[in-house]
Amino acid sequence: MNQTSKPAPVPTTQDIRWNLDDLYANREALLQDLDEVQSAAKDFATRYREKVASLSDKTLAQALKEMESLQDRLGRAYTYAYLNWCTNTEDCERGALLHSVREQYSRIEQELLFFDLEWTQLEDKPAEKLLESSHLSPYKHYLELQRLHKPHLLEESEEKILSEKSVTGLQAWNRFFDELLGAARFQFDDRKVTLQEILAKLYKPDREVRKQAALSLTATLEQHLRQLTYVFNTVLSDKYSDDRLRNYPHWLASRNLSNETSDEAVQVLVDAVTGRYDLVARYYRLKQKLTGLEELYDYDRYAPLGDVEINYSWEQAKETVLEAYQSFHPLLGSIAGEFFQHHWIDAAITGGKVGGAFSHGAVPSAHPYVLVNFTGSVRDVQTLAHELGHGVHQYLSRKQRVFHSHPPLTISETASTFGEMLVFDRLMKEERQPDVRLSMLMSKLDDTIATVFRQVAMNHFEDQIHTARRSKGELSPDDFGELWMKTQQEMFQGSVTFCDHYRVWWSYIPHFLHTPGYVYAYAFGELLVLALHVRYRQEGEGFAQRYLHLLEAGGSDWPHKLLQPLDVDLNDEQFWQQGLSVIEDLISQAEGLVNSQPFTPAG
Repeated sequence: MNQTSKPAPVPTTQDIRWNLDDLYANREALLQDLDEVQSAAKDFATRYREKVASLSDKTLAQALKEMESLQDRLGRAYTYAYLNWCTNTEDCERGALLHSVREQYSRIEQELLFFDLEWTQLEDKPAEKLLESSHLSPYKHYLELQRLHKPHLLEESEEKILSEKSVTGLQAWNRFFDELLGAARFQFDDRKVTLQEILAKLYKPDREVRKQAALSLTATLEQHLRQLTYVFNTVLSDKYSDDRLRNYPHWLASRNLSNETSDEAVQVLVDAVTGRYDLVARYYRLKQKLTGLEELYDYDRYAPLGDVEINYSWEQAKETVLEAYQSFHPLLGSIAGEFFQHHWIDAAITGGKVGGAFSHGAVPSAHPYVLVNFTGSVRDVQTLAHELGHGVHQYLSRKQRVFHSHPPLTISETASTFGEMLVFDRLMKEERQPDVRLSMLMSKLDDTIATVFRQVAMNHFEDQIHTARRSKGELSPDDFGELWMKTQQEMFQGSVTFCDHYRVWWSYIPHFLHTPGYVYAYAFGELLVLALHVRYRQEGEGFAQRYLHLLEAGGSDWPHKLLQPLDVDLNDEQFWQQGLSVIEDLISQAEGLVNSQPFTPAG
């Protein structure tokens, strides 16, 4: 395949670092603020302890307003310490500050625990009457959610112990995992590179580069496999202990409750996706034909078409994303522009920086921050669009204030995935050459397949490791590897060959540790957006306004209610089939492009 490309400038992002001064001018200001919050929390507890059940609607609203202010200041301190550490996990002073803030955060949270516990213990009738009060309407959904947790809450003294021990327990193991992989180096030719750099090479046109990168990734992971296996076992055990103490019926129950969805609704989604694994096999057989390879191996999954890479400078990426957002709605473009203008983004690749990408919502009194590791690929442009989607969502939902500003995971991937679609549409419209359009379409399908089908396959892996850990005890690296290979291979139905080195690749994925059960939310968000994007194309401006209202609503109501204005029924399997049909249509488009032009396999 003959493929042209844009010029391939060397990305220059070393100076694209975020400015945390909007949170605190320095660490001394942070520590002073935390001390003041701790004093205020003690005063709050003195005034309201053992009185929540007797508060009037007006007084309860006033108490919640005070709690809101405390939580905002507490979140601001934690955000600063965490983001400061994220950009250099090898710096001992930053790590010490993060741990210190976590300790004090835990102590302050313990002072405030009584409030939610007393509210949940209130009898149903007086609670329902309070929830109808207009004075409490800004807090209604938060109060409803707290009462749902009633069967899973312990006594206050027990909750305090769990909060205290989490700092040296689960949080400590997650920090160890992040620092271990942040400091890890992977041999490539005569250089030692970071995890993000070695993962980026799996997307290179040269098959030998991809193979070398895969083997290098495995070699370093194997060096740390004993530690990584122990971390996984410890986190799995901690989750089991917590679920048992709180009487959750299965490992995913607490995540579903937090996501404000039912076990049945999640199963409908998972069944819909696994029922269309044939699309995965169909796609990768097409990719095998396009690459001209006799057999696709695991390191060929993200191989681009053609031998020339399409690279973007930081400025080109910025312009592409902002123009796409602006074309959808001026407000989206304006908010996204603030992230660049005010240094709310950290894009440099440096040693010790955490891998991947995220948007941290911070607190309503501040603004979100975005972290990416930008190498200049088309995929990095899409990642930037994705995280800015989160950022815009978090920015708009600040008006809901602390208790309702963060939507549940079931909705939180909507804006990010929609942002990716806007950028993809723009890139496709600007490109006229059929072979380049095909390359871009295949790249988009790579990401879509990974977001929908791979994430559900990883949900299956999580289900099996949690179940196995609870039934047979500590798992060996071989146990993890066997379950990993099984659940991954099921998805591909023989269209991709997995080499033995792939058996350890479960060990670097942070979501399994940081937020157990998270991954199905990616499939949820992608399929939701694919269906919504079809409606946007049909409706235009009217849809855009309703979409903005969804973002502004944050987590102020149940997901199914927030999505009703967009005509979405989350319990209807046919809705998920609409999203899967869009994926099938994209595969058909790619097949059509192949059949409509003279074609020479890339290999």
